[in-house]
Amino acid sequence: MIKLRCVVEHITYQNEKNGWSVMKVKVKGYDNLVTLTGSLLDVPVGSVLLVDGDWRVDPKYGQQFVAQSWGEVMPATLYGIEKYLGSGLVKGIGPAYAKAIVSRFGLETIDVIENDIERLLEVPRLGKKRMEKIRDSWEKQKDIKEVMVFLQGYGVSTAFAAKIYRKYEKESIAKVKENPYQLADDIWGIGFNTADSIASKMGYEKNDPRRCRSGILYALNELAEDGHVYAEPNQLVEAATKLLDAEEAPVRQALATMIETKDVIADNDVIYLPPFYHAENGSAKRLQSLLADTSLFNSDIAAEPEAEYGVKSGGIVYDEVQQAAIQKALDSKVMVLTGGPGTGKTTTTQGIIAAFKARHMSILLAAPTGRAAKRMTEATGMEAKTIHRLLEYNPMDGYKRNNENPLEGDALIVDECSMIDILLFYNLMKAIPSNMRLILVGDIDQLPSVGAGNVLRDIIDSQQISVVRLTRIFRQAQSSRIVMNAHAINAGQFPNIKNGLDTDFFFIGQEDADDIVKLIIGLVRDRLPKKYGYPAKEIQVLTPM
Repeated sequence: MIKLRCVVEHITYQNEKNGWSVMKVKVKGYDNLVTLTGSLLDVPVGSVLLVDGDWRVDPKYGQQFVAQSWGEVMPATLYGIEKYLGSGLVKGIGPAYAKAIVSRFGLETIDVIENDIERLLEVPRLGKKRMEKIRDSWEKQKDIKEVMVFLQGYGVSTAFAAKIYRKYEKESIAKVKENPYQLADDIWGIGFNTADSIASKMGYEKNDPRRCRSGILYALNELAEDGHVYAEPNQLVEAATKLLDAEEAPVRQALATMIETKDVIADNDVIYLPPFYHAENGSAKRLQSLLADTSLFNSDIAAEPEAEYGVKSGGIVYDEVQQAAIQKALDSKVMVLTGGPGTGKTTTTQGIIAAFKARHMSILLAAPTGRAAKRMTEATGMEAKTIHRLLEYNPMDGYKRNNENPLEGDALIVDECSMIDILLFYNLMKAIPSNMRLILVGDIDQLPSVGAGNVLRDIIDSQQISVVRLTRIFRQAQSSRIVMNAHAINAGQFPNIKNGLDTDFFFIGQEDADDIVKLIIGLVRDRLPKKYGYPAKEIQVLTPM
């Protein structure tokens, strides 16, 4: 770690939310200005800084000094004081007033503002109103510096210190002293581990109730990261006790208190974080209410005979199961269409769309991801949106489509439903009006959701929703080794890994990590483009973590 004393000459960039900054500073012994980067909250031009950090060469911007921690030193020269005050740091003092104040008080200027600010009224044309403005601004800057020094004393990074100050302002020190674990609840990016590190330096015991509470919430969130909507009490206590290296009794007591205060919700002998509890129960109730409301639902609207599903325009002939799926979609308020790869889900979906169109119904199409929505658009010839776009989501306002501003249309078809987590599904259900049909298409053996919940599988297992399973692998799909191996793996059978010129599935055994890298580079750069005619930029490499 290197210590650098510098004067801020120019601010290139400053993020108001987290304080991350790029600035040019003057350092004694350097002919040119030095680039300083780091979380330097509200540091203005003219500031004299004492910075701990290290040199780094950025491949694009060259040599920089990266700040790990810093403190501000008051300027000691008349020029430095004038530049510091005139930088815009102190509201009410611009360059002209800075010059006049320094001219009046000289090297005592900082001491006057700090301890006897009413003497500023001695400066010509500086009135009481401006003096009060300067006092308020100076106090705020002093608060920031005190908070930064206090937090850095407990090992809090400047980036996190900036976030803490933005949240609590002048109450920051009191809030952290009162309960550092509250940081994990209130401030995005500060998790249990950071809060626990601060608390440990402040002398908190392992079995402290506040620590146990925060550890339980962290354990529940970790389980959610693994896909779980809830935890069993013993499972949760065991996970939290291990995480905290604490005794079991205080953890159980903390959990009991959290249930009483509704920090967590106990239902049917399991423990939920409130958002997941409300999402799961809300989704179930919305599905039940959608199924129950048939007042505006009519499956007997006559279709145009030439567009009926027996033989669709384009000559596609549907088998009995597919025809039954199309009819079930017409007869059901909510339906699930499921099946493995190559079983005709896309073709059946096209038949459902044709049957809906024949009845002059307005249809919405959606999928969880942009790639899935694009595939749906290509297969149907209709616009398919991501669920977030369909619900008009933005990070600032959330979902604009909801129970007060529902979707408009007669039917909604959602593809790749195995990838929908419980929170997203709940927001989708809130936006579906009672007169809309809902068709959920997906394969529970395909990609699971990134977030918590197993929505499609749970809906199928509930046996409350009409489900049509496609099991026949069509002839064109049988020629794909990828499709056949997927079914073999799902059936617990070892896949066919024989290589040959007539297959779309290859297995190349390789153990050494460096050789694997060379092999993949060779495949993408040379062998696959040469064999199949695809340029390297159209080849995707997927790797498990």
